[in-house]
Amino acid sequence: MQNDDLLTYLEGYLTEERKQRFLEVLQNRTKFLTVAIEDVYQMHNTSAIMRSCDVFGVQEVHVVEDRFQKRLDKNIAVGAEQWVDVHKYGDASECISKLKQLGYQIIATTPHNDSLLLPDFFPKEKTAVFFGTEKEGLSEEVMQQADGYLKIPMVGFSESLNVSVSAAIIIQELAQKIRKSNVDWQLSQDEILGKRLDWTKKSIKSVEGIIERYLSE
Repeated sequence: MQNDDLLTYLEGYLTEERKQRFLEVLQNRTKFLTVAIEDVYQMHNTSAIMRSCDVFGVQEVHVVEDRFQKRLDKNIAVGAEQWVDVHKYGDASECISKLKQLGYQIIATTPHNDSLLLPDFFPKEKTAVFFGTEKEGLSEEVMQQADGYLKIPMVGFSESLNVSVSAAIIIQELAQKIRKSNVDWQLSQDEILGKRLDWTKKSIKSVEGIIERYLSE
């Protein structure tokens, strides 16, 4: 109830267009599908994957920072993290353990395994799609603990795509599939309220002082 009242108060600082935009975007947000990025070295690829999650409505991104921690900490997706929730892990095992506790199946993307082709795959349950480094792909840890494997069908000479391009293709297709299905893919009302409050706070300059004044009244 307190969050409801605080949100109503803070929304007074937003335009009607901004408030409506938040509501429209949240109607298409999902946590049913999530993305995990393991040790992607090129910072622009990490940024691009996070932007794809935002564009196609995936609310959470899980970033494993085993080998390239300092680089990712410094350069992580400028802009996209304002709208997408980013969770960081020290290694793949920690990330997988957390996702499985949350009820996700682990799907590893790889062109070199007996992978299911993207058009043939439908996420019937909560799904975390893992993307690996540009050259080596996913670690043996992820490959061994994965519940399934996925690849994009290709008919040319190249065997793989840039990781950010692969992520965009897969995220877009899977997000579109679940929205057209009967699975319970949307955020709960409590999750929507939480994100409205979060995004509203991020949209107001000096919001901490405004909240202090509200709580003191």
